[in-house]
This record gives sequence, C-alpha cells and structure tokens, in this order.
Amino acid sequence: MTTMEIENGPTLVLGGTGKTGRRVVERLEAMDVPVRMGSRSASPPFDWADEATWAPVLRGVERVYLSYYPDLAAPGAPEAIAAFTATAAAAGVRRVVLLSGRGEPEARECERIVQASGLEWTVVRAAWFAQNFSEDYLLDPVRAGEVVLPAGEVPEPFVDAGDIADVAVAALTREGHAGEVYEVTGPRALTFAEAVAEIGRAAGREIAFVPVGADDYAAALKEHGLPDDVIGFLAYLFTTVLDGRNAAPADGVRRALGRGPRDFAAYARETADSGVWTP
Repeated sequence: MTTMEIENGPTLVLGGTGKTGRRVVERLEAMDVPVRMGSRSASPPFDWADEATWAPVLRGVERVYLSYYPDLAAPGAPEAIAAFTATAAAAGVRRVVLLSGRGEPEARECERIVQASGLEWTVVRAAWFAQNFSEDYLLDPVRAGEVVLPAGEVPEPFVDAGDIADVAVAALTREGHAGEVYEVTGPRALTFAEAVAEIGRAAGREIAFVPVGADDYAAALKEHGLPDDVIGFLAYLFTTVLDGRNAAPADGVRRALGRGPRDFAAYARETADSGVWTP
C-alpha cells in the first residue's frame, strides 16, 4: 500500500482527547500531518449536541476520524451520523474513518449510513477496549483491588487502543483501505475474571473479580451518581453485546497493518509499569 498525498487541509479527529482519538492525534502529528481536534474544548469547538458547531470545524478538512460520543449504540446516534456525514460531504470532506462497535446492531445501522454517504469510507469495528481498565470507569475498581461487573464466563478478545489508532491512521493516510471493514480485536479471548487476574499478576498484587447481576450492578452505579444514560448503555453492553456473539478473535489488525494485534498481557505489563494501577 502506498502513502497518499497529504494535502494542506487538516485531518479532523473527533473525540481527539478520548482513548482512541488521542492516540490518532499523536500518530498523525508524529507524521507531520496537520490535525484539527474535534472536541467541545477545542477552538473552534465541536459539540455533537449542537449542529451549528459542525460546519466551522469541517471547513477545509479532507479526512475525518469519526468517533461518536457516547457510543453508536446510544439513542439518536444514526440521526446524528446521517446529519454529520451530509454536512461533511457538503464541506468537501473526501475520506471518513468510522470507529464502530463490534456486535452492536445500532452501530451497523450507522455504518450503513456512512457507507451510503458518498464519502470514501473505512469502518474500524472494535472489540472491548483493554484501556477501559486503565483510562475509564474500571480504573478506580482496579486500584481499589476489587472489580465488580455483571460479566460471567463469556470471553472477550480485548483490543488495545493503540492497535485501533494504528488501523485508523493507516486508513486516513494510506491508499488501499477505502471500502474496507476492519474488525479489530486482540489475538485471544479472555473472560473478565481472567483479564483481571492478568492485571493482578502484572501489578504484583491481588485484585478480585466479583460477578454480580445486571440489576444489582445498575443500582450500584446509580448510587455512585452515574447518569441514567450511562447506566443504560453499560447495562446494554454487559447484557447484550457480551452474550458470546463477539467471543471469537478477528483478523482486522493483520488485514489492515500486516502484523498481529497486541496481546492483553503486554498491555497489562506496560500499564502496570506506568504506576496507574498503584493504590
């Protein structure tokens, strides 16, 4: 595959401060590709809830990394994706790379909208992020030594956010990825109990995994003050997406990059060395 000619216009990275967006920005900047951040704190600001902010951010942009907040499975996502891609096409955007979710019917609907947008498209359909244990809502439980989740014995091939970013950057900056759907996972599937055990070994301490029912989990999240929409989304993930449909690893990383995906054990060792899991 050959590197595409990067024009003067910036690449827009939506969710540029998030787990994958931040890594996409870092990689593009290392390649001296001009980047425009798409976030409410950027200038100009971008807000999914305010369509008036979209056109100014898209002005002069040729490529977009499209990461939707909070998730493509959230209510209203298809309508937002349809409106955004129409605005992007009108602004002269040529290429879009969509971050999608593995096994989510709602995400598939959003994929179809992007595929019918008239833009060059690539879909990066991701498994559960390994970094959810270190950069999201599971960080505090890991540090506290007890991870309580409504997850049983169904395994998940956790994918490293760095692999997602590498695939996205390849699709944004190289030829040969247009029209591809890359289902990206880690090389092996682990249950959440096994993943937590690997984290414990890497961190050199005991970290317990405690399975609970979905209703009890939702009630605990509510007690901790999480918004109802976040609680509903997490309940959806654990009760629907983690039903076995996504247990098998896929070959998206190798197809896109010509190498295998990063193993969860490598993620755990590196993250433990960073000290983020130290109480």
